[in-house]
Amino acid sequence: MTAALSLTDRPQLRRGVRAGTDPLNGETVLLFPEGVLILNETAAAVIRQCDGCHSVADLVQAVGEVYDDVALKDVMSLLQDLIMQNLLVVNRG
Repeated sequence: MTAALSLTDRPQLRRGVRAGTDPLNGETVLLFPEGVLILNETAAAVIRQCDGCHSVADLVQAVGEVYDDVALKDVMSLLQDLIMQNLLVVNRG
């Protein structure tokens, strides 16, 4: 069981996972050994901030500056889902 995600945690892509662009439609995707995950525009903006240096609070603020109505609970839910799928790891802050 994964510990709860906190605002000071610093998520980053797990080793072997990388963000890319689908050459056919230009959508942002996460590429990993077992497959591909297509991201919507807001999720892609969150992933771009997941560098292991930015805290969850930092990335919520950064994404909120670009997109209106970005809810903390939605970002936390996305991050937790990606952690559960072993696509993100967390550096505890």
